[in-house]
Order: sequence, then C-alpha cells, then structure tokens
Amino acid sequence: MEVAVQVAAALARRFEGLYLTPYICPAGVPTIGYGATFYENGAIVTLKDPAITRDRANDLLLWMVRKKFLPAVVALCPAIDSPERLAAIIDFAFNLGAGRLRSSTLRRKVNAGDWEAVPTELRKWNKAGGRVLRGLTIRREAEIALI
Repeated sequence: MEVAVQVAAALARRFEGLYLTPYICPAGVPTIGYGATFYENGAIVTLKDPAITRDRANDLLLWMVRKKFLPAVVALCPAIDSPERLAAIIDFAFNLGAGRLRSSTLRRKVNAGDWEAVPTELRKWNKAGGRVLRGLTIRREAEIALI
C-alpha cells in the first residue's frame, strides 16, 4: 500500500501545485498546500489561516492520501490488483472526490476487472465548466500510464 501512497502523492504534487498560503481554488473552496481543503483535525481551511511550510504541505498531502483517499478507494474498488493501478485511482479520487468515483462508470469497470476500458473512462474526466482543460487531460493520461 505504501508504494501506492507515494505514487499517488507524487501525482498530486505534480498536478495540484504547491501553495503555502491559503487561496481560493477553481471550485471556489479555500485551499492550501497541495490541494488541502481541511486539516487532520477536521478544521476547514480558511483564507485567514497562516502560511505553511513545504514540509507541512507534504505531511498534509501524505495524511490526506493515507487516511482519506486510500481507504475510500479500497472500499469502493476492492478488486484493484496493483499498487500502480491503486495510485492512479487514488489520484482520480483526490482530484475529483470519492463521491464522483462512487457514482462513476469508471468504478464499475475497475470492479469488473475491465482494465482495457478504464483509460476510456478516465479520459471522460478532463473537463471543468463544460470545457476541456489541458491540465486535466494531461493528469488523466498520467493516471492511464499507471493502468
């Protein structure tokens, strides 16, 4: 599992970017570090929060992957059969939320072991506000490379 955690965290670092001070993300939510919207104690990030260090951002990212997204993905997709595939689906959930994974055709394909169909399903998730975003397209391809 630790390999999956490290690979998923590397993907998140690459695509989320690092912000040491709170900011409003494209979804309109206060965010800090590598896409964190809440802290380990459950407190929600606010724009009044103090800046954090790179090390703190990394610790928060690893905590989110280990404690929130890894368990969610394992519960939703128990048939994932490799650390790399697990990392790809963790990154998807990190980016879009476990709720979107829960209700997706992607989840059905993963749970059916239909890995040939998974890239097609991942590629469907490259839009925001109805527009194809280059960054999301590149992120999905990075996930697909692990499948």
